[in-house]
Amino acid sequence: MVHDRQKPRPNDEHYKGEIVNILKSAAVIAVGLVALAACQQASKNTAADESAIRESSLAWAAAYNAGDADAVAALYAEDAVVQPPGAPAVVGRAAIREFIASDSAATKAAGLTMNIPGGGAVGMSGDMAWEAGTFSVTDASGATVDAGKYLGVFQKKDGKWLLIRDTWNSDNPPAPAPAAEPAMEPATS
Repeated sequence: MVHDRQKPRPNDEHYKGEIVNILKSAAVIAVGLVALAACQQASKNTAADESAIRESSLAWAAAYNAGDADAVAALYAEDAVVQPPGAPAVVGRAAIREFIASDSAATKAAGLTMNIPGGGAVGMSGDMAWEAGTFSVTDASGATVDAGKYLGVFQKKDGKWLLIRDTWNSDNPPAPAPAAEPAMEPATS
């Protein structure tokens, strides 16, 4: 005997379950589309954020060379940490300002210029980002006396990307250690 399948009626529990499943699927698809639209918006903002981060490195070099420690310090968060080569870490915007004022004055007095070409690599996730790039130091004649690399970690606070960690080092080998002075021989009587 062949059974003809009956069409479900609106009062059937099975029919109602199918409708609920269809509505659930539609809701999941709608949420997915909204999330995808948000991702596309975020990717549009990423280009602007990457540009702002790269521009801050150029602004850092310009202010440093001008001896404008206030402008350099303004690029850092209040609790930022700078880790310069051959020196202890500098913690906090005020201490960073003092360090930059002294360091840039010494650089300027030596007739040197800090150069950051821009275009460093940038990566970001949410309100955190990093930039890695290169720098060079030139003398008054334009000759390169040092070159190296830097890494800055940024956090977006109140709509502005601020450095929270900053470090750099030279590609040149460290200066040789000073020669040890010969030990004095004990006096004989």
